[in-house]
This record gives sequence, C-alpha cells and structure tokens, in this order.
Amino acid sequence: MRGYGRFVITKILSASFTIFTIICVNFVLFRIVPGDPIRLLFKDPRMTLEQMELLRQQFGLDKPIGEQFVAYLRQLFVYGNLGISIFQGRTVTDVILDRLPNTLLLIVTSVFIAVILGTIFGAISGWRVGSKLDAFLVSNSLASYSIPAFCTSLVLLVVFSYHIGIFPLAGMATPASGLTGWAYWRDVTWHMFLPAVAVVIMYIGQYVLITRNSMQDVLDQDYILAARAKGIKESTVLRRHALRNAILPVVTMTGINLAWAVAGSLQVEIVFSWPGVGRLMYEAILKRDYPILQGLFLAFAVAVVLANLMVDLIYGRLDPRIRVGGE
Repeated sequence: MRGYGRFVITKILSASFTIFTIICVNFVLFRIVPGDPIRLLFKDPRMTLEQMELLRQQFGLDKPIGEQFVAYLRQLFVYGNLGISIFQGRTVTDVILDRLPNTLLLIVTSVFIAVILGTIFGAISGWRVGSKLDAFLVSNSLASYSIPAFCTSLVLLVVFSYHIGIFPLAGMATPASGLTGWAYWRDVTWHMFLPAVAVVIMYIGQYVLITRNSMQDVLDQDYILAARAKGIKESTVLRRHALRNAILPVVTMTGINLAWAVAGSLQVEIVFSWPGVGRLMYEAILKRDYPILQGLFLAFAVAVVLANLMVDLIYGRLDPRIRVGGE
C-alpha cells in the first residue's frame, strides 16, 4: 500500500502543476490579442473615452498585468469567480452550470451505451479473429471512427427528422408543452435520441477496436491456455478470464472520452440545437463573449486533467505493474 500511496501523491502533484499551468495560459491567452480589448468587446463608435476608461476600471484592465493576475487568482480560488458574461450580465460560473447538466445528460448516457456495445462487439470480434463477423465489425468500426460527428448528425437530422419526421428537429424539450414528471422526461428522451445516436456512433468504433486488440493480447496468455486445459467452457473463459483482463484499456479510454466528449460536444449540440455547453461556446463565439469563452476553456482543460488523474488512479489500483515506486 506504501507504493500505491506514493503513486497517488505523485499523480496528484503532477495534475496540480498542470492545472496551475493551464490557469496561467488561460489568463495570458485572452490578453495577447492585438488591439484594445474594450474596443474588441464593445464595438459601438459612439462610445466616449470616459466610458471606455470606466469599462477598463470595471474589468480591472487599468491595472498592471501582475496585479491583474493576482486578482484573477484570488477571484478564482477564493470566490470561484470566472468573470461576468458580457451579453447575459450574469457570472460565468452560473451560466456554465445552467448548461452543464444538459451536456452531462447527453454525454454520459451516450458514452455509457458506446462502452457497453463497443466492449461486447470488440470482445466478439477479438474472440473470432479472421471470421466474416470480425471483418464486418472492424470495417464498420473504422467507418464510424472516421466519419466526423457533424456529418453523422446532419444525416440523422435530415433523414429521421426532416424527411421521415419521426424525431423532433431541435431542442431538448417541446416548447410551451407544460409537461411535468415522467411525461417531461419522455419528451426529453425523445429529443435526445438522435443526438445520443450521433455521439454513440462517434465513440463506439474506438471501443470495438481497443477491446478487440486487447482481447487478442489476452488470449495468448498462459492462464487462458490453462483455463482451456481444465475443460472450462469457452463462454466462461471469454467472460471470466479473457474479458475481465481485456477491459483495462477500456477503463482508460472511458475516463478520457468523458472529459473530451464534454468539450467536443460542440458539433452535435450545434446541429441538434441541444442547449449544452457546446452550444454555449458556439453562441459565445458568435457574440464575442470572451469571459464565457475563457471560463469554458479553463473548465474543459481542467476536466481533461482531472479525468486523466482519475483514470491513472483507477488503473494503478487495478494493475499494480504501472504504479510508480510500487512494490
């Protein structure tokens, strides 16, 4: 346990240093843009010099860069303040937290389905390498992995919403429907079906290919030969011996994908007008709402770092061979 404790401390310190570096880069990123930031944010030619100076004082841009950085760190760590949205007039934290549950609902559900289906199909493909079923699963997995998410989303939207008319065209729920309880969640599920399918298609190919390759490595191990020599059923060997050891790479990919999917849901949310953080980023880009963009970039980067940390800790617990300083 001593070796694993050192492993945990090392990973936490490394993640903390990475997050602090991200915070520094995020602070500098929006201050190296050429030109006057006030003019970039407020492009009204009628604005007077006095009004511009008041805005600089309001945003703290009249102070030296060092004082701005200290104030930024104090607001971030002490108050959890990421700034004020220019167009919404609310704190960036509140704006992001309003949209985050919608994205998590879509992404967590979709990635969970992709993990289950991808692991099952990958295990079958790895178990029957060289068969027609294996060739079919691999070719389709490569296709789903290669097709951009916005392309899949557009095809699903045009075919099933516009031409056939089975699913809604946009949004998360029917406007002004007045639905509550289970009726409301059925409506949300119906709206979420096509976006979820698009995300599942985007990720399922990865899990099929990773599980397949991992299964091939596991099936060559001595303990698989020993299990077969004992007369254990092939289905039991697959389920209890091969698959349990082959899913370690899947654990790694799942944690990373959850973080990247939140940041990468932009395309799917734009096509289906899903009111999540991806759609929020698109709206902030169009309106040049830089505080929102700055807050989103920081949140996405920290989410990726924490997801990698979580995966490293779980992986280190499951597989002692990768523990730094492990005994």
